[in-house]
Amino acid sequence: MVAVRNARLARLYANGTVWMFAKRNRNHGMTQSTIRLTVNGRIHDVNAAPDTALLYVLRNDLELNGPKYGCGLGECGACAVLIDGIAARSCVIPISGCLERDIVTLEGLGTREHPDPVQEAFIAEQAAQCGYCLNGMIMSTKALLLRNPHPSKTEVLEALRYNLCRCGAHIEIMRAAMRAAGALAEAQD
Repeated sequence: MVAVRNARLARLYANGTVWMFAKRNRNHGMTQSTIRLTVNGRIHDVNAAPDTALLYVLRNDLELNGPKYGCGLGECGACAVLIDGIAARSCVIPISGCLERDIVTLEGLGTREHPDPVQEAFIAEQAAQCGYCLNGMIMSTKALLLRNPHPSKTEVLEALRYNLCRCGAHIEIMRAAMRAAGALAEAQD
């Protein structure tokens, strides 16, 4: 039952469709209220309108700059975060839809001294040119590996297909994702 729910949420988050979840916790109107969010394992009380996009709260209020503003339409993936372990487009998700959910940004994966295996793989493969898409690529790879620690190349391609990279670093990004999958597989064995 949990796997079915998570697969459904993954499809909805990947497409930026989460309004149905936001409605159950949503205050109608644009008045500000204090909303409690759990981001990177810490609880934050944010004073904002319930319809405020999660991306704006993360960047402006919590000063987390991993998620980037790309298209503002939930299509490019630069703003991706993990919500309950599923990659989600934070530019189209209202904070009212994030109540009682675990949000992880790029900053929550690892530190400079101890990066997450996915971050290490992207560094090792030098999987960036301009770097703007990397947040989304890393977060989507992490979400895939949380669901499936041993993905095939086809599964990696499918997981990353909704993330846009305009620089053409796709080969390096694929190598990094596959390297991360190998590193995680080795760590679990």
